Amino acid sequence: MEKRGRFITLEGIEGCGKTTQHRMLGEYLRAQGIPCLITKQPGGTAIGQKIRKILLDPGHTRMTPVCEALLYLADRAQHHAEVIQPQLAQGIWVVSDRYQDSTVAYQGAARGIGRDDLNNIFRLGTGGLQPDLTILLDLDPEVGLQRARQRNVDEDLVHTEGRFEDEDMAFHYRVRESFLKIAEADPDRFTIIDAGREPDLVAADIRHHVDEWVAALV
Repeated sequence: MEKRGRFITLEGIEGCGKTTQHRMLGEYLRAQGIPCLITKQPGGTAIGQKIRKILLDPGHTRMTPVCEALLYLADRAQHHAEVIQPQLAQGIWVVSDRYQDSTVAYQGAARGIGRDDLNNIFRLGTGGLQPDLTILLDLDPEVGLQRARQRNVDEDLVHTEGRFEDEDMAFHYRVRESFLKIAEADPDRFTIIDAGREPDLVAADIRHHVDEWVAALV
């Protein structure tokens, strides 16, 4: 394989299990002898952690869609420059919990901001870097939202990271529909995984698809 590291992203609605699955995938890749960094957006840098607090604070009910989008893209620009690009250049694989597809789904389709506008700023901040592989964890929004709200209670995040869980169900259905449309338009990059099963079964499915993808790189 070439020297440059590979870039894998996990996407999906709230409560689909991205955090768990991206950690498990990183551990699996390392076990295969592949140097790998797991990271997340927003919050994958010190600056990003501060942006994350602003974005997910449920008290920020007056945040406009444009403000929200620009904050996400600012986080992405910093993350790209500080973490993703340097790691890839050293031959290290990067597995990220969310990337630009989330912005297109959440701030684009669900909030109504033009996709071209979002992608223009994305290109400014990252040079247009696209993942080599994107794993979409697909789930019924009602199930996902129930999971996410329970997680926030269990981890005491209700008052710090519950802003998107406060959105109505129609919002979350728009997000899911957008993800599926993005995946349908780019089948060479996307793998869609049924996230409605037990985490170990989902992880096994992801590993199977990743193994096939890695084998094709050789």
